[in-house]
This record gives sequence, C-alpha cells and structure tokens, in this order.
Amino acid sequence: MVKKSHNYWYCQVFGWFFYILSNSVYIGLISKSSNKVYLLYFFSLLFGILVTHLYRSVIIKFKVIESKIPAQLLIVFFSSIFKAIVFFTLTNLVSLFLGLITLKDLTLIFFTESISSFSVVFALWNIFYFGFHYFQNYKRTEINSLRYLAASKESELKSLKAQLNPHFIFNCMNSIRALIDENPVNAKNAVTQLSNILRNTLLMDNSKEIFLKEEINLVKDYLDLEKIRYEERLCFEFDIDEEILTCQIPPFIIQSQVENAIKHGIAIQPGPGTIKISALKRDNSLEIKVSNSGKLGSETPLTGVGFKNSLQRLQLLYGSLGKIIIYEDGHLVVVAITIPIKIK
Repeated sequence: MVKKSHNYWYCQVFGWFFYILSNSVYIGLISKSSNKVYLLYFFSLLFGILVTHLYRSVIIKFKVIESKIPAQLLIVFFSSIFKAIVFFTLTNLVSLFLGLITLKDLTLIFFTESISSFSVVFALWNIFYFGFHYFQNYKRTEINSLRYLAASKESELKSLKAQLNPHFIFNCMNSIRALIDENPVNAKNAVTQLSNILRNTLLMDNSKEIFLKEEINLVKDYLDLEKIRYEERLCFEFDIDEEILTCQIPPFIIQSQVENAIKHGIAIQPGPGTIKISALKRDNSLEIKVSNSGKLGSETPLTGVGFKNSLQRLQLLYGSLGKIIIYEDGHLVVVAITIPIKIK
C-alpha cells in the first residue's frame, strides 16, 4: 500500500510538472514571460495536484472504480469539465491578483477555450488513472483465477490419490486373505510386508510428486507381497537407469499399473508370467514402461481405476506433456508412461 501511494505521488508531481513546464516553454517561445507568469505556473502546478488529489479522494470514498464502465465513462466526462472549471477559476483568481489579466479579459470565448483545453488535460488524467486501475484489477482477477484453478487442480489431485489408497490396500488385503487358509506362514509374512508398504505410503501421502526411487521401492514391496501369493507364477524384473532415480513422478503412477498387470495378466494366466518395469530418459522426458505377459483382450485396464486415475493425474500435472498409452508388443502387454523430467 505504501509503495502504491509513493507511485501515485510520483506520477502526480511528475505529470503536472511536465504539463506546466511544457506550457511555460511554449508560451516563453511566443512571448516574453515575467516573474509573475512563472509564479502563476507554480500556483497552477499546486492547483492541478490539489484538484486531482481531492477528486481521487472522492473516487475512493464512493468506490467509483467498482462501478460499471458506462458509469465510469460518464463520470470521466462530467468530472473533467467540472475540474476544468475549478482549475480555471483558481488560476484566473491568481492571475487577477497578480495583475496578469483584468475582468474584461474574462470573455465567454476565453472561458470556453480555456475550459475545453483544461477538460482535455483532466480527461487524460482520468484515462490514465482509471486505465491503471482497470488493468490492475484485470491482473488481480487473472491471478485469482489462476489461484482458483491451481487450488481446484490440487483438490482434484488429492481426491484422485485418495481414491487409489483404499483401492491399493483392498487389493493387498485380498492377497493376504487368500493366503490365510492355504499357507498361514506366508500369510504372516504378507502382513509384515503390508505393514512396510503402508508405512511407505503414509510418508508420501501429502506429496503430489515423489522421487522415482521412492516409487520403485514401493513397487518392489508390493511385488514381494504378491510373490508370496502367486509364488512361481509371478516373476518380475527392473531395468531402471540409476541417473534418473531422482526424477519427480506422481505417487502410485507405476504401482497402479503393476496392479493392473497382475489383475489382467498374471492372475488369469494358467502358467507363470513376468512383469518388467523399465525407466529411461529420452530427450526431456522420462519414459516408464510396465510390461506383463499376456494378450490385450476385451478385458483391459483402460476403464479401470488405476489407468483412468493415472491418465487424469498426468493431465492435471503436466497437461499435454504427460501421457499414458497401452498397447500389445508380441506376447507382452505394455503400458507406456511419459513424464516431463524434473530432477532435484
């Protein structure tokens, strides 16, 4: 607020000083000016600042800036004329006092010409003042709109991530439930593994992005848990470039695709299957692939929670730069994720 006040006074003094100076130079070129004329210029400078400052006080008091544009235009028009009359009256009273003019000089033509000229000056003052506030309010509105959009995205991201957490835990609990009767020892180990997973997920719960290495650790814990359940039917391998382990990615973006790979691939295959997770840097993007043995049939993860959720989060965070696609490559179903690189 103090900075705005300083800027206002700088503009006031400089603007009126420039106007008075340019007039004095022009008049000085066409006629000889006396000390009284320069004294009149000084008073004119003070009167200009005084009139516009009092006018500004009225604008602020009655919140004219918040009025609709047609109303503001009418105020600019009539206030410019009114201020011109006040300014004309003050300057000519000084001129009479200094003996620069007489009452006979105050003709209708002189009055009309002076008011017209001063009205233009005050109209320009109005245009600059109202224009500045108009663009300032526009900028403020735009910033508020961007803040609202960012808050909306943040809220949606939290909602999407919250949607994954119970879905993920439900799948883990189902895996343990299936082990309780057939293999109690493995079920006990699975509970321990689940506690490790839950601890890791709690640590990343408030983050919209995490390091790639944190996600990989979570995926390894999850696959270890599922390995207890599927035993030799599940094999997995990782091919991760160590240089990109500090890249930023959304949490659960890989883990949810691994879940889909197990549900739509390993679980429905009669024999053993393999899941491969790879990640590498390509140009300015991080390319992650989750591949699993199987075929891309009618039942795909395209409409599942994990795939749709990942697609929405990528679009919210990265726009068109974040992508996720699914395709078949020989005997493998591949989910490819593209994320702009952020390294810390």
